[in-house]
Amino acid sequence: MRLAQAENNAPTGGPPSGMDATTPSTPPAPFYSQLYFWVLVGMILGIINGLCLPDVAAQLKPLSDAFIRMIRMLIAPIIFTTVVVGIAGMDNLKRLGRIGLKAVIYFEAMTTLALVIGWTVAKVLQPGAGMNADLSKLNVTELHSKLAETGPQKGMADLLVEFLLNVIPKTVVGAFAEGEILQVLFFSVLFGIAMAGVGEANRPVIHALDQIAKALMGMIRFIIKLAPFAVFGSMSYTVGKFGIGSLRAQAWLLGCVFLTCICFVVFCLGTLLRLNGISLWRLLRYVREELFIIFGTASSEPVFPRLLAKLEQAGCSRPLVGIVLPAGYALNLDGSSIYLAMGALFIAQATNAHLTFGQELAVLLVSLVTSKGAAAVVGSAFITLAATLSSMKTIPVEGMVLILGVDWFLAMARAMTNMVGNTVATLIVAKWEREFDPAKAARALGAPATVKRIPQPAPNTVTTEAAQSD
Repeated sequence: MRLAQAENNAPTGGPPSGMDATTPSTPPAPFYSQLYFWVLVGMILGIINGLCLPDVAAQLKPLSDAFIRMIRMLIAPIIFTTVVVGIAGMDNLKRLGRIGLKAVIYFEAMTTLALVIGWTVAKVLQPGAGMNADLSKLNVTELHSKLAETGPQKGMADLLVEFLLNVIPKTVVGAFAEGEILQVLFFSVLFGIAMAGVGEANRPVIHALDQIAKALMGMIRFIIKLAPFAVFGSMSYTVGKFGIGSLRAQAWLLGCVFLTCICFVVFCLGTLLRLNGISLWRLLRYVREELFIIFGTASSEPVFPRLLAKLEQAGCSRPLVGIVLPAGYALNLDGSSIYLAMGALFIAQATNAHLTFGQELAVLLVSLVTSKGAAAVVGSAFITLAATLSSMKTIPVEGMVLILGVDWFLAMARAMTNMVGNTVATLIVAKWEREFDPAKAARALGAPATVKRIPQPAPNTVTTEAAQSD
């Protein structure tokens, strides 16, 4: 009889009474052992070094460049292995099409919204009004080297055709060698679909790719420890070369762009997350290390591999993360969209190029196309803006010299917004597809437990009374 009573009081597989499923088993690590702390230290030391030793600091950019290159060399193989393993493991390829369609619809909606918001803020606040820049007196020597990267001037139709053709790599090796995310993703999806059609015979290949993916992520964990040195070199170079004084002339533009990006994240992305039961502030805290790295390097590329792992830990299924996040890095650039709209109108206002509503609308439409080519690397959005203005011929492209000196600081805002936007996009699509684990998300984000306590079973009255009679 006592055995029966003991069985009734035995654990049922859930957490003990008075505990929930998300109670941490170990205390949090001290702040000084966290990566974000040392990134912040590197950032502060870099600013001090740039102010005290500007000539020396201006030579430290290779520290940041080397770090970004080490990360970039792994992005293409990580995308390939992650996407192929994810697609080959899908039980139904209709699921792949459904995820892709929802992701593209989301990307287009959010980038269009970002463009409209950037255009509205630039129209209302008019950051370039009153500058009255004389194009004949602007020094465009440094600008010409930048504009040479845009190639010949093209119309909107040509830009659209070029973008669609650029999705298809000329060679597989070329896509991986040049690190073209969209081309690598295109090849990976086709290869994954082909492997899924092979059936059970693909298991050895998929297992090998899975192990390679784990090895690549192990390399990322080692390389990312060098982030504080990269941030130190990047901030030293930025402050040493441009100085704090270089921000004064375009301070109003910088303030408008940063404010617009913050409002977009808080109100637009925050509302989306809230409607889906996720806290924006907990998410930002979860990716704070990545935000510090992006702020220091002005590029979202170095944190891409870590985001793949973190989003999976936050409850998104691995196949979905492997499809949505790489596609978002090429197609869902909210920060770059804000920058393109505000940058174009800023130059028009500063050079007194008066545009009609139709011309402004045309700029937005062209920006919607050209923004898809704005990669995650530093300075790519500047080149995209130059291509946009060159194709329109309604805003003098020479006016871009007005923002050339502060483009690095603008890149910080747009890169952080791009990263947060793609993080949110992956979470939202995962929720829509019901490929989201709330329990894992609660553990990762430090949210209150979503798993209810498991009550102890009521004692068997008959068994208890019989045991007491013994």
